[in-house]
Amino acid sequence: MQTRSDFYGPNEGYVLELYERYSRDPNSVDSTLRAFFQHWTPPDEYPVNGTSPTASADPSSAAPVTGTAAPITSQPALAQTALAQTDKLVGAVNYAQAIRSFGHLGARLDPLGSDPVGDPSLLPETHGITEADLANMPATLVGGPIATSAANALEAIRALRTIYSSSIGFDYDHVREPQERAWLREAAEAERFRLVQDPVKDSALLDRLTQVETFERFLQRIFPGKFRFSIEGLDITVPVLDEVIGEAASDEIYTILIGMAHRGRLNVLAHILNKPYSQILAEFKDPVQPNNIGADLGWTGDVKYHAGAEREVNKDVRVSMSPNPSHLEAVNPVVEGMARAAGTSVDMPGKPHFDPTDTLPILIHGDAAFPGQGIVAETLNMSSLPGYWTGGTIHIIANNQLGFTTDPIDSRSTLYASDLAKGFKIPVVHVNADDTEACIEVGRLAYAYRAKFQKDFLIDLIGYRRYGHNEVDEPGFTQPTLYQIVQSHETVRALWAKTLIARNEITQADADAMVARYMSDLQKVYEALDPEEDLVIPAPEPPTPGAARRIKTAVSADRLNALNHALLEAPDGFEFHPKLLRARQRRADMFNAADKVMLDWSTAEELAFASLLEEGVSIRLTGQDVQRGTFSQRHAVYHDVHTDATYTPLQTIPQAKAAFEIHDSPLSENAALGFEYGYNVQEPGRFVLWEAQYGDFNNGAQVIIDEFISSARAKWGQTPSLVMLLPHGLEGSGPDHASGRLERFLQLSAETNMRIANCTTAAQYFHLLRRQALLLEGDPLPLIIMTPKSLLRNPLVASPLSDFVDGVWHPVIDDVRAHEHASDIRHLILCSGKIYIDLISSAYRDQNASTAIVRVEQLYPLPDEELATVIAGYPNVEEVAWVQEEPQNMGAWEFMREPLSELLGDKPLHYVGRAPSSSPAEGSSAWHAVKQEEIIKHAFEQYVKPVKTLSGQTPVLMESR
Repeated sequence: MQTRSDFYGPNEGYVLELYERYSRDPNSVDSTLRAFFQHWTPPDEYPVNGTSPTASADPSSAAPVTGTAAPITSQPALAQTALAQTDKLVGAVNYAQAIRSFGHLGARLDPLGSDPVGDPSLLPETHGITEADLANMPATLVGGPIATSAANALEAIRALRTIYSSSIGFDYDHVREPQERAWLREAAEAERFRLVQDPVKDSALLDRLTQVETFERFLQRIFPGKFRFSIEGLDITVPVLDEVIGEAASDEIYTILIGMAHRGRLNVLAHILNKPYSQILAEFKDPVQPNNIGADLGWTGDVKYHAGAEREVNKDVRVSMSPNPSHLEAVNPVVEGMARAAGTSVDMPGKPHFDPTDTLPILIHGDAAFPGQGIVAETLNMSSLPGYWTGGTIHIIANNQLGFTTDPIDSRSTLYASDLAKGFKIPVVHVNADDTEACIEVGRLAYAYRAKFQKDFLIDLIGYRRYGHNEVDEPGFTQPTLYQIVQSHETVRALWAKTLIARNEITQADADAMVARYMSDLQKVYEALDPEEDLVIPAPEPPTPGAARRIKTAVSADRLNALNHALLEAPDGFEFHPKLLRARQRRADMFNAADKVMLDWSTAEELAFASLLEEGVSIRLTGQDVQRGTFSQRHAVYHDVHTDATYTPLQTIPQAKAAFEIHDSPLSENAALGFEYGYNVQEPGRFVLWEAQYGDFNNGAQVIIDEFISSARAKWGQTPSLVMLLPHGLEGSGPDHASGRLERFLQLSAETNMRIANCTTAAQYFHLLRRQALLLEGDPLPLIIMTPKSLLRNPLVASPLSDFVDGVWHPVIDDVRAHEHASDIRHLILCSGKIYIDLISSAYRDQNASTAIVRVEQLYPLPDEELATVIAGYPNVEEVAWVQEEPQNMGAWEFMREPLSELLGDKPLHYVGRAPSSSPAEGSSAWHAVKQEEIIKHAFEQYVKPVKTLSGQTPVLMESR
């Protein structure tokens, strides 16, 4: 054992460290090691300063040890023993680390008493040691704060097991940042989050738990057949929220936003948001309402466990809960967007400023929904992205250990419901929901971590569900043995009361009196209830009549010229891509001949944004690849070809009075659109736009569209004004790059809940954007725009300067050429969007002088008056055709047929377009071209009889009468 190679790996360093300690003080190592080191000299490459220890340090030593080692050939047993001892020391260190990493697998986390899953690494024998070995080792081997107060390694290990394998399971080994891991370890082992310095107020906590429980018991007694999605089994959720919100309010976080599904929602509304009992009980009574509550505005309301609420903690701090439909996790990105908006300042030009100390999002998830619904992962992915970061979210999984009737083994592929969060390096703490003090400690820990690192934290609150999913169904049908345990299991209130009684802090009579008092209070509210009076209906204000028509959207030529010039400025030394220089030069020369200026689509968009910034309207534009634009048309952010430095002209123009931000979104539609919806409803005075890469990518966001954008006004009284930009048009690129699903939005439109446009010129787009932004305060509605693709650079879409300076938004555009000889028009074509360009650029147009082509630019609200006026301008029209490129069951036809029939009276109305189809477009560009040609050809035909087409089909599929 004379060479270093006799030891290797961690043993080598550890033996040398022990020898260093022995050389300073022989008594610092145990007797076996002392005996070994007395007869051992370290290798030459490991010098030892000073003289070796003397025998007087150890009575068993017969003589001083000199620098020359005694022969050790006679000491093989000692060497072998020392090596074995070193292995045990290393084993002790590894055992301590295993407890820190995997102790949660041995924790008692289930209130219903199931055994922990366990792990071999939590057994000392796995590491080649025994408790007797640990008792003879120093506590310093375990390390951490525990080692300072433990007498030996065994005592330290037992303390470690108490921390990591009790009713709390710390699960943070996946956190990659060393600073964060060290902080979490210190927090777990030393801080205990002020339970000593700031202990739980025992009787106050019992009082709160009693309030939570009696509310549920009262509802169960009075309304046994009504759904309420009880919090029972996870009652401690409310005190945990109390702790988090209290800490946030102390730190002057002004906006606290909660998102949760319906499990426990009524209790949180009552006791965190302070929604009056009378209002909740009136909702359970569900009286027939009078006719003046907004039915004429399309008000439907929603079930009580979907509703939101707001509470003012003090004059500065507000807590709100966002409404959420039965798509359980859909609210996640909405709350994150609200938090981002609440913490963002936009009243200065340039980039907006986000302050994470102004806002705190809290998301309460279901244990089946958290791993099961993809929007959760999409939202978690946003947590550190520059355009979406909210300073950290506190997540709580309300873990019932059960879905509706589905066991975890059938609903997730992970050990814990929370494991998805590990992929995003989010610390997780599992905690038994029946251990009140542990839950309070974890709540404090979650807030402290978020406050320090401004990152997400997840509490896996493991409880149970006392009744069936909705209190009406029978859970024993599907989980009979589980519910035998639940039925006999005491509530957390009762368990905490027993704890306090055992501590001689209260009596059983005290605990019973609390229950009686809250039951009595609820009974009094119920007896005094006047459902018609107590039921508050938050119906929205009606839109301002005529507001959209009164908005002035034109901008003077001087302003446009100045804005264009400012947008073309660049930082000194900035090198543009050579292909972009030509386009910028054309923009620079554009206004030199005002009478010849033709502005394309992207220029019109940028000037619209610049003019709004000049008027003090802040703008947020996000979506997939929006900085450059999917079709390389926008270039809102330039990149230096040599340095990759970026330059955003709309953030530097001197005219701006408000902030502009533009972010390429993650490759998500559902969460990305939900985030923008939340941002929009939180700060309705800001102009918020989301653009899909292709229009039909909104398929991935249908829940957000259906549940929030189109119906939130009717259900919850929210008034969004979000703009969706959806590239739309059949161009031979296949079914998935064709349609913005116009038909779906038209089907969803009612009671003036949105605006839908399919405009055909740059000026129309300019006025449409400006009108929407200038209506944010007076008449907010979502705006759905079917935007072009190939037409972005088509000269037929460009508009003269006069259309920007003197023009307005035209919901219907007449055929100027045909109107010059209106009396000769016999055939009227009505259309919308890209098909118009195909029609006017066709040779058939010049061959059919008796045909007029009229564009419907605004599809909803349908401009009936304008349409009637245009149609009346052609007194001799004999027949009218609605022409579209989409299949008959898609596009605008089914929406337009009935109102057009009413407007036309006895004039025939025909459809020209593709046959009904389950797919939006052909997969072959050649096939697409044939079909498109057929539609254009037959659009100009007289519809006395069907005409056979090249494909043998009849695009003239039906007459309305």
